Amino acid sequence: MTAKLLHELVHEAARAHGNKTAVAFDSSIAAGVCLTYNEVISLANELTGHLRIYVQKHHGTIGLFCHADVLLPAWIVGILQFPAAYVPLDPASPPLCNLRMINKCRLNYCLLQNELLNQFQSAFSNLLSLEICVTLSSHRLTLIKIQSEQDTNIKMSDQRSSSAMTKDIQQSEPLAYVLHTSGTTGLPKIVKVPHRCIVPNITHLRSVFKMTAEDVVLLSSPLTFDPSVVEVFLALSSGACLLIVPSAVKKMPRRLANVLFKRNKTTVLQATPTLVRRFGRRILQEEVLSANSPLRLLAFGGEPCPSLSLLKSWRQEGNGTHICNLYGTTEVSCWASCYKVPDKHLCSEDITDQFVPLGEPMLDTVMEVRDETGRLIAEGEGQLFIGGQERVCLLDDEETVVEGTMRATGDWVQVRDSQLYFLGRKDRLIKRFGQRVHLDALQQIIENLPRVEACAVSLSEGDRLLAFIVLTSGQPGTLSSSEFPHQKPFQHSTQSSEDLSTVHVSRNSTSPSLRVTEGEIRQRLSQLLASHSIPDMIFFIPALPLTSHGKIAIDELMRMCDAQKQDINTQTVWKDFESVRLKLQTLWKECLGLPNDVAVEEDAHFMLSGGDSLQALRLCDEITVAMGTPSVGLLEVILDGSFSDVVSHVMTETHNNAIQPSKKRMLDDSGSLVSPKRQQKEMSTGNATESTVGFVVPSVRRTMGFVVVRRAGEVIDWGCFGKMQEKNFSDALETNGSKLTVTSTSEDSLISNPSHELHNIYQENPAIKKLTEPHVPQEVTETLPVSKSPGEGSGEDRSDVLLLGLRVLWSSDTGRCVDASPVLLVGPDRTTVFIGSHSHRLQALDLTSGEVIWERILGDRLESSAAISKCGSLVAVGCYDRQIYFLDVSCGDTVWTFKTGDVVKSSPTVDPKTGLMFTGSHDGFVYALDPLAKTCIWQHYCGGGAVFSSPCIHSSPRQLYCSTLGGNLHCLDPDSGKLLWTYPSSVPFFSSPRCSDSSVFIGSVNGQIIGISHTGDTLWEFSTNGPIFSSPCISSLTFWTNQQVSTTPIRSTSTLSNHTVTCGSHDGHVYCINGDNGSLLWQFQTTGKVFSTPFVFDGDPWGLRTLVALCSTDGKVWILDGETGTLKATLSLPGELFSSPVVWGHKIVVGCRNDYVYCLELTKQ
Repeated sequence: MTAKLLHELVHEAARAHGNKTAVAFDSSIAAGVCLTYNEVISLANELTGHLRIYVQKHHGTIGLFCHADVLLPAWIVGILQFPAAYVPLDPASPPLCNLRMINKCRLNYCLLQNELLNQFQSAFSNLLSLEICVTLSSHRLTLIKIQSEQDTNIKMSDQRSSSAMTKDIQQSEPLAYVLHTSGTTGLPKIVKVPHRCIVPNITHLRSVFKMTAEDVVLLSSPLTFDPSVVEVFLALSSGACLLIVPSAVKKMPRRLANVLFKRNKTTVLQATPTLVRRFGRRILQEEVLSANSPLRLLAFGGEPCPSLSLLKSWRQEGNGTHICNLYGTTEVSCWASCYKVPDKHLCSEDITDQFVPLGEPMLDTVMEVRDETGRLIAEGEGQLFIGGQERVCLLDDEETVVEGTMRATGDWVQVRDSQLYFLGRKDRLIKRFGQRVHLDALQQIIENLPRVEACAVSLSEGDRLLAFIVLTSGQPGTLSSSEFPHQKPFQHSTQSSEDLSTVHVSRNSTSPSLRVTEGEIRQRLSQLLASHSIPDMIFFIPALPLTSHGKIAIDELMRMCDAQKQDINTQTVWKDFESVRLKLQTLWKECLGLPNDVAVEEDAHFMLSGGDSLQALRLCDEITVAMGTPSVGLLEVILDGSFSDVVSHVMTETHNNAIQPSKKRMLDDSGSLVSPKRQQKEMSTGNATESTVGFVVPSVRRTMGFVVVRRAGEVIDWGCFGKMQEKNFSDALETNGSKLTVTSTSEDSLISNPSHELHNIYQENPAIKKLTEPHVPQEVTETLPVSKSPGEGSGEDRSDVLLLGLRVLWSSDTGRCVDASPVLLVGPDRTTVFIGSHSHRLQALDLTSGEVIWERILGDRLESSAAISKCGSLVAVGCYDRQIYFLDVSCGDTVWTFKTGDVVKSSPTVDPKTGLMFTGSHDGFVYALDPLAKTCIWQHYCGGGAVFSSPCIHSSPRQLYCSTLGGNLHCLDPDSGKLLWTYPSSVPFFSSPRCSDSSVFIGSVNGQIIGISHTGDTLWEFSTNGPIFSSPCISSLTFWTNQQVSTTPIRSTSTLSNHTVTCGSHDGHVYCINGDNGSLLWQFQTTGKVFSTPFVFDGDPWGLRTLVALCSTDGKVWILDGETGTLKATLSLPGELFSSPVVWGHKIVVGCRNDYVYCLELTKQ
């Protein structure tokens, strides 16, 4: 028996219900419009006829670029009848996302809504060749022909084979539609769905939901989300009415409730839990799930189902709505299982099990649970796989798939009493203190608390567990209850107001009720959860932001969190009504992306002016920040009120709350190339030597050579100390008391361990080092006696070692937190420190004096550490605005920028052979950039997951290593970008790989430091008791002495291995490991977490063989004996330390989260 096609289901319903309303469109403002089944079929047939005239038959896909419209079902059925699969393109998506879909699907034809024609042409006319085929007035559509650059470059033979292949697939397996996955773990996958895969879903759900011709079904999902297919054809195959509303109305809870349940008597609603939560408890009880609600069935899908107690709290007594839990993935479109919640469970006073099962498999669907070894299990926890003989979709470039293929869902479930319970996404299962935490399960537990309306839980990059909570109606509404306070991680006791304001003044510090609420929530959670599952920070927000698919927009929450941290001190003083109105106009237009010259009318409505829920939350956030105080009910006014309503609301709040300007200095956002100096000078003006020597011009620098010093003990000598250099540097070299013998270095000399460090080549003249005792703001300098303590290393102490001390030489104010690590450019006349800040600033500082040489304000925050090009004339740095900037080292002028697809936190790495600069991006790619030619040589997609860490290049074998948050270490050919091998892991890599001659080393968030051969084999694994974000520092025991740099290194007689691996962990320790076998040499416990990377350097000037500089997040800088791990000196800075220290000579440079860059001096006592 031939399987039915989707449009055939509609024809069957039309024959039985031809004069009945098939589709209704309600804008919430004007009267609704509708079409009968006969009218839909007639319009669909007409459209099919036009397509058969203008579209060649072998084209199996046709794009559909449209907004919600009453004609939508006719458009879809018309395409299916052609026959072709429809490919929805979202007008609200970024053009590059749609372009990728067009190219991946080889779309040659697309139907555009007439009013969107100009938008499509302006977005794609420079990228695609567009030709208008015909305008269909009665359908309000325009058919265009598309030809991409990619298509024009394909040989004719390839075109013929591609067309034949498309035709074969279409004939053997008729496709219904083509979508893409959400892409949360990398680039979205293209999913091609055959009719026979989706039709069983429709027919089965029609039976489960007991559909009749009297039902009204809301199209709640966008066309790009596959539940929309179920909603459309569930209604149209049953003779029911499909209700369509504008996307703006879906984001306005009160208006949507009115449209659904009063104007149209909706009976079936399929939606994500987040979308339903947006109604709020009052609307849910009084309208959606009231005693007389017309809604007979509410089906949750796309996210974990709310708990039984939460569902019960939403229902008014006497409500008879049936509730179902749907589960599925786009890769096996659409739903895989269904569970109908028994009415008795929703009415019971004694709910024993809060969690709702996934239910029984749908028709023709097979569900299996496998453990980590791939074995099927009947009890316990494992990953869910789904598939079946008929449930087979094609992913990306797949041409055929074996029937019965089982797809891994990436979802972890628990099998208990023959039922499956959702635990969370595989990437949402984390380990803290060696204990597993299910973020999705934690989210549901928090949602069950009495005062909580909704919740989202996420893990920040600093390994902090964050909870974003929406309180129930009547509770105070605000954006946040705490602003990254100084508190012990995982502390679950109630914080005091003093705790909340240690570092940052919380914008809710004036709200005692919120502090009480947070305390109550924490106390309750401490009774329910182990300490490792308690959120570190709780943020109270007015509503959860949604993605276009109605799911929680976690990325947006994290951006809001970051924005609050940045903007907490930028409140605006509003004096009168006019200043309030003008400020709100500016914010209104900024959030809507409107030009400055556009007037905002008093009756303008934010959502009807093109705004969406994310923009409304952003506007609410901006106003809250500007006011400096929370505003109860502001979000509701933005969603449902006019501009004048918002102004009135804010004026009322302004009158009730005195707005004080921030005491902190306002940042200079002029964007001028060179900004005023803001560093604290710790030197007397009489003794400070003013630098008048300019930078060496690039051509001269290439001849003379220079040294670059970076984190992890990386000292790079670019052709340094040639013939011309010997003369120019001789004076500087003689200042140490004995002239140094200098060797020239080949282009392959990339010095990455202290055996080659040239720290003392440019020792400063003592005459310019006579500093007055510095004024140190609030930090404590400590000199430690040489004695054993619980925190010290396990090695034996040396009695002949002098005591060491640390003091602050200078500090420079960057304006915001400094998480980037410094890079030093050591030249013949000056050593320059380059470091970026979250204030968008990149500073170039004189290492000796701390003077600001130049400063640039770039497009967004800087977390990436800078790098110096091989020619020495450029400094490169990645930015949150997705760009990599190449600036002139002498003045900061922009020489070139390269734009990636997402935020750049990865630090560039320079190829000593070719001069190429390799860097990663959160778009999942690694790029090889030629800064001189200003071009990208190649790019490599890492298969999913952002590239947070920095690449590492090794000369022999010549290989490039890069790691991803998707849990993969990639080995590439640095000349071509070709993938040589991949080392897979089940957890993300934040740590950057580092190499020795025989191995590559990397740390993992599961607490392991791993040694891997250059062929990709695991050599050893060393386990710590906390996640590792620190990168290994690889060191050797063959050092140049301070008195002589020669070609003959002094061989160590130590018993340590040829290479040691020094790395920090979030368990508070730094570990020194034998690089050959992974055995522990020593460990040292700090007083905080070790996020940054240690720096191993020559200790001879202080009477030691090696020293290690490291930082802990509680603000302490530590100096250890590199051989024994014993403590030699420490100093406390007034802020958290996530930056890695860099050492040159006697100086240590590091960035701090109190906005300053510090230069410390290591001295003998």
